Amino acid sequence: MTVDLVKHSAGDSDVLWAARVSTAGEQSLAEMTKDPERSKGLINYLMRDRHGSPFEHNSMTFLISAPIFVFREFMRHRVGWSYNEESGRYRELQPVFYVPDASRKLVQEGRPGKYVFVDGTQEQQDLTERTMTESYGRSYEAYQEMLAAGVAREVARAVLPVGLYSSMYATCNARSLMHFLGLRTQHEAAKVPSFPQREIEMVGEKMEEQWARLMPLTHAAFNANGRVAP
Repeated sequence: MTVDLVKHSAGDSDVLWAARVSTAGEQSLAEMTKDPERSKGLINYLMRDRHGSPFEHNSMTFLISAPIFVFREFMRHRVGWSYNEESGRYRELQPVFYVPDASRKLVQEGRPGKYVFVDGTQEQQDLTERTMTESYGRSYEAYQEMLAAGVAREVARAVLPVGLYSSMYATCNARSLMHFLGLRTQHEAAKVPSFPQREIEMVGEKMEEQWARLMPLTHAAFNANGRVAP
């Protein structure tokens, strides 16, 4: 899975001038040229007391490559997000499929709402890799056979599994990203526990790493206040 930050307009100063317009009016634009480090207390205050709107005045666009089942979970996040995904109607899809490596815990123990994942045996790992690879191969052969027979791409794609890789642009602001991270990553600083599927968490971790470089004070305040979106 890959995540590339393709464009952005995002910095800690975006939070400051947006927040200070309530008291300084148009003079708050002067905050854009000031060192945000001097005002990190304000950022922490806004995060702590959940004054969320100042964190919306920025934008980040990511190009994400991941299995289709990851994107289906992404689509649950609608407020503050925009998506455009590659289309199987208009292009021939390539045979790139997801097979979990040995680091992916395979076995779920416990009941819904109270479960953990544990490492599988080598036999389970071998079975998973072999079965998924064989299934992917058969489905892609069927897809190619239908295309060769003149069946439309939008029809033939129905035989492909959700383990197929896709790509999309995802655009968000810091507030919507924080909400996403609060739900889709596990973190020792989190005030509210979350139990994401590992694959979407891997994408979230990569997005967070790039966002933290753009808005380090906002990111630090997010962690310091329990990783709860304001």
